[in-house]
Amino acid sequence: MKTLILAAAVAMLCACESTPQIYSSPKHDTLKLDREELREGGLAFLTPSTVTGQEEDKQTLAYVFSSTLQSERPDIKFVPLSRTIGAVNRAGLADTYRKMYVDYRDTGVFDAAMMKRVAEATGARFLGQLKLARMDQSSRGRFGLLGLNLINTQYANMRVFFQVWDSRDGTIVWEGIDEVTLAMDTSKELPMSFQQVTEQAAKNLVQRLP
Repeated sequence: MKTLILAAAVAMLCACESTPQIYSSPKHDTLKLDREELREGGLAFLTPSTVTGQEEDKQTLAYVFSSTLQSERPDIKFVPLSRTIGAVNRAGLADTYRKMYVDYRDTGVFDAAMMKRVAEATGARFLGQLKLARMDQSSRGRFGLLGLNLINTQYANMRVFFQVWDSRDGTIVWEGIDEVTLAMDTSKELPMSFQQVTEQAAKNLVQRLP
């Protein structure tokens, strides 16, 4: 009898999956970025910086932001990270790019002369820098039967910075930050994916560009 009850309960609960609940607090500051200048100048994505332990997520972070920019703001010309890296290599700027990246990681500043050379190689005036400051994924059992967790609440929390630099004068012209938490009740044991929470953060920030 217990087996039948358990089987029925599992079948019913496994068919249920809630819509993700989204909690976010995006903020941005337009310093001196003009809408028309952004559209005409274009935006090239640089290699993101991340907290320790998330290094493998840099490519995904940049890819999702590029894809979101393409869908949300088709009026803006952009260069995805893969093309930025290719352009830098073709121009013989690999060492320059590496040093620029290391200097930014240590100081938060891009060398203006190096930035200008990278921008010229990509054909874009503006450079987009992403920084993943936090990423947590976890789950918590909410409904149990006969010692088994049948419903879990899956969580994913991300804090990400997005800066736009003007290669002409080496200044930050726009910056934004978003902290996003996604939570969903599900029978699945797998945590919410990095891509899911990144897509929400990217949408929140990209929509706030001029």
